[in-house]
Amino acid sequence: MRIKCFSRNITVFHGRTAPEEGVLVGYGALIEVFALRMPLPFKLALISTKNRKYKTEEWQVFTPRHQPAESLYKQLIFALRYEGVNLLFFKKLFEKLSVKEIETLVQIEPLGQYSRKIWFLYEWLFNQKLNIPDLKSGNFVALIDSKIQYAIQGSNVSRQRIVNNLPGTPNFCPLIFKTEKLEKYIEADLALKKRDYLKDIRKDVLQRASAFLLLKDSKASFTIEGENPTNKRAVLWGKTIGQAGSKNLSKEELIRLQQMVIENSRFVKMGYRKEGGFVGEHDRTSGEPIPEHISAKWQDVEELINGLIESFKRMEQSSFNAVLTAANVAFGFVFIHPFVDGNGRIHRYLIHHILAKMNFAQQGVIFPISASILNHINDYRKVLESYSHSLLEFIKWQKTENNNVKVLNDTIDLYKYFDATFQAEFLYDCVNDTIENVIPDEVNYLRKFDEMKYFLENTFEMPDKMVALLIRFLEQNQGLLSKRAQKDEFSELTIDEVTTIECKFKEIFLVE
Repeated sequence: MRIKCFSRNITVFHGRTAPEEGVLVGYGALIEVFALRMPLPFKLALISTKNRKYKTEEWQVFTPRHQPAESLYKQLIFALRYEGVNLLFFKKLFEKLSVKEIETLVQIEPLGQYSRKIWFLYEWLFNQKLNIPDLKSGNFVALIDSKIQYAIQGSNVSRQRIVNNLPGTPNFCPLIFKTEKLEKYIEADLALKKRDYLKDIRKDVLQRASAFLLLKDSKASFTIEGENPTNKRAVLWGKTIGQAGSKNLSKEELIRLQQMVIENSRFVKMGYRKEGGFVGEHDRTSGEPIPEHISAKWQDVEELINGLIESFKRMEQSSFNAVLTAANVAFGFVFIHPFVDGNGRIHRYLIHHILAKMNFAQQGVIFPISASILNHINDYRKVLESYSHSLLEFIKWQKTENNNVKVLNDTIDLYKYFDATFQAEFLYDCVNDTIENVIPDEVNYLRKFDEMKYFLENTFEMPDKMVALLIRFLEQNQGLLSKRAQKDEFSELTIDEVTTIECKFKEIFLVE
């Protein structure tokens, strides 16, 4: 395939306004030239006509001296050097080129680090060897530049003298870019911060807080799905969350979790889907699907979930960052959407599971992630949509007789290789929120409750059940005991005693 010009001057590209007029290069330019059917990277590379280098939310701007020559090889070098590894791009590009063209490309600089990276990526993605002999000497080069993207320690591949530090397998390998926010969170060591906070809390308070947080998180996970579960159902799912990290991740374990989530399976086909799937609405008149997200083809689910499980093992064994691992696996799971129902709650359970399994969550108190997600539900939707909406134009589908979707083209790679940076940032925000707010709020509430309980027991010799009821009534009525309650449940109290109780409640609960 002969192409003379790869770069092009732009001011706007696929709906994105460039910060200045410049030359589009790297992945963006190659996706356009080869008409690759894939979402654009979240950041595109632009060569400025001015001598300045800077970044915006959607662009990396480089000086004229950075401009690559007009060849595929030089554009690929630029992309790998400055934009990191984009696995989906390389898969789509290699599908456009013949094996001979790829071998010729790799042998332009047979010992060059970028040639070796391209060579390795082809063989890793396709599990197919090029007709090139093994290298006998040379330094080992890391495939992922750890200054740009997060990587595992990796292992040496002698054939290309490459360190394979990809945090996944060919069947599932999202990648996460290093950002200022993520670096700050990682340096802050939130797991240690949580342990330091919890060690000063009385054991009995901690145990009660843990029980309350499990129930709170369980209810929040149902609420996110628009459900209002019975207390019994919420308690059962809370117990399941409490066991997170105790079992190994497997197909059987995921199906067990679905059975725990779905109370009545009469109308739900359990296990992996045997039909298409989407998240969205139906047209009120025609009933046609209006997808916000289209799930992986059901024929691909087994391969994708097997890849996801193997990738988790790889990240766990290499002590990859626990929150980044949870972002890759849990969001990858919900994007694949392997089940007809229960995906969302299992997706959030997987966050608990991975944080516990990788010893990020300790001392008997979970990270109430769902409670934090519910508090930031709009951000959660944006994070899900940032992936889902970018895929829609590359998925060909038709409606089925029962107004489901049937995917017509090959889409498996869209679920194998994606940028999980936004998801990782959001998840770290939620983990931090649980440490800064959700857990302390629960612990502080229990301390206040105990103080009020002690006062009521010692002043009025009130039994536990009545204490709990009285405090609940006061909470519901901004610290005042209603006239009805004074006449009914608490008719034994005098007006002066009620006033004393109300004043004490305000002193403990309402005065900061």
